[in-house]
Amino acid sequence: MTLRLFIANKNYSSWSLRPWVLMTHLGIPFEEVLVPFGPDAPQTFRAFSPTGKVPCLVDGATTVWDSLAIVEYLAEHGGQRSEGSPAVAVWPQDPIARAWARSASAEMHSGFGAVRHHCSMNCALRVRLHPLPPDQAAELAAQWARIDALWCEGLQRFGGPFLAGRDFTAVDAFYAPVAFRAQSYSPDLSDEAWAYVRRLLDLPAMRRWYEEALREPWRDEPHEAEIRALGEILLDERRTMP
Repeated sequence: MTLRLFIANKNYSSWSLRPWVLMTHLGIPFEEVLVPFGPDAPQTFRAFSPTGKVPCLVDGATTVWDSLAIVEYLAEHGGQRSEGSPAVAVWPQDPIARAWARSASAEMHSGFGAVRHHCSMNCALRVRLHPLPPDQAAELAAQWARIDALWCEGLQRFGGPFLAGRDFTAVDAFYAPVAFRAQSYSPDLSDEAWAYVRRLLDLPAMRRWYEEALREPWRDEPHEAEIRALGEILLDERRTMP
């Protein structure tokens, strides 16, 4: 039975990107079901997700409604590409790298609130943030610095080019939305961190997500208003008019 992955707008939905890019990059077959954000989104999403949120993976009678749980479900089921094909590694095979990758993914899943709040994902835009109060600016800078340090630790410790070694795994998928945020907001990052951002953005799966985001016909006003409140929009690369 084909896996069904329910997601929302590719331009905005950072949480949807995580399992989508992992499954797409690893070649795990699935049916994409995109349900756009809108004023009735929570109620609409509850038709397939018990929390009224995305992403949500449906595998027959099994529903998995959180991005981290989806990744673990895929790992538990061997990342099977298709019937009879070899499985793919969702997490690093080395136990030390795997423990690090799980810890780094959990840190992203539960943390970095200032980055999420002040650097909301909107793939199409380039934004100059408005000046923040000193305490908020310091918190945002500290969180970007932590992301930088974490990336550099993984790349140096496990040899790259991805965070836990030579292969793209779940930990890279968890930081894929951060690469789009870095592209939009140009935070102060080290050269090594920027090289990793470019590496992620250049992946075929990431390029596909980006191009499809730019062609989306929908604009969700709450997301748009959030960006306008955060900073000055320098560039909008969307292919469609509002």
